Amino acid sequence: MAKEIQNGSILVSEPFLGDPNFERSVVLVCQHDKEGTVGLVLNKLSNINLSDVIEINGEIFDITLAVGGPMQPNTLHYIHKIQDLPEAKQISPELFWGGNFEELTRRINLGLISQEQIRFFVGYSGWSPHQLQEEIDKNVWFITNKAVNKLLNLNIDSLWRDILKQMGGKYKMYANYPADPNLN
Repeated sequence: MAKEIQNGSILVSEPFLGDPNFERSVVLVCQHDKEGTVGLVLNKLSNINLSDVIEINGEIFDITLAVGGPMQPNTLHYIHKIQDLPEAKQISPELFWGGNFEELTRRINLGLISQEQIRFFVGYSGWSPHQLQEEIDKNVWFITNKAVNKLLNLNIDSLWRDILKQMGGKYKMYANYPADPNLN
C-alpha cells in the first residue's frame, strides 16, 4: 500500500491504537502540505444535529454531525459533492471540502442539496509537519486512496472494517480483529 500522504488520502487506524479520539477510525485527509495535515474522522458520530448549530429548515434537512477530531470542537466543517459551491477546495475529482457557508445554507434551505451530497463535522484532526508521516512509519495509520469518491455513501458503523477489507491482503485480516483481544 502506498505510504505517500496527499489530499484525499484515507487513513485507517491500526486495530489497537488506544487513543479514544482515533480508535478504529477512518480519517479523510483534506489538506496536506508543508504546514502540516488537516483531516476529518469519518466514522464517529456526535450527539448534535445540524439544526442545533446553524439555522436551517430542520424539517427538510437535519442530520447528525460527525466528530471530525479533537481539534477545535466548536468549529463546523463539511465535505461534499457540490462542484459549483464557491470557495470549496477540491480533495478528489468528485469530493470537496468547505466552501461559501452562506451559499451552502441558502441552497440547503431551498432544498437544492440532498443529505447524500454532504457530511458535516464538529472539530477536525490535525498534525504538525512530519508528525503524520512519523505515525505512518510506525504503522499507527494505514493509507489508501481507493474509496475516496464513495465516502459519502459508505456505512459509518462498518466503515473501518469495510475499508480494511477493500484494501485486501494483510489489511483484510485486521478487519476481523476484536476490539478487545482479551475477550477473544
